[in-house]
Amino acid sequence: MTKSKLPATAGDIAERHPDVWSAYSALGKAAAEAGPLTERERRLVKLALAIGADSEGGVHSHVRRARAEGIETAALEQVALLSIPTLGFPRAAAAYTWIGDLND
Repeated sequence: MTKSKLPATAGDIAERHPDVWSAYSALGKAAAEAGPLTERERRLVKLALAIGADSEGGVHSHVRRARAEGIETAALEQVALLSIPTLGFPRAAAAYTWIGDLND
C-alpha cells in the first residue's frame, strides 16, 4: 500500500518516520514471501487475524483489499463463520457485521 492510500494515522507515521515505515513494510514483505501461501490465502489469514484481534479497522482494511483483489464476499463471510468455535459467536457476529459494513 502506498503512503498516499494509507489511513490517516498510518500515513502520518509514514510521512513523519519514513525509516520506521520502510522497516515495517520490509518486514511485511519478508513475512509474505517466507512460505508457500498464495496471495489469496495470505489475505484470508490476515482477515482471520484481524477478527481474532477484535480489530474493526483491521477487518475493514483486509476486506477492502480482499475485494480489490477479487476475493468474493462469501469467502470473507466464511472466515467470520469459521471463527465461531474458536472465538465465540459474539466475536464472529461482530466480524460478520464489519465485513458487511463494506457491501457495495
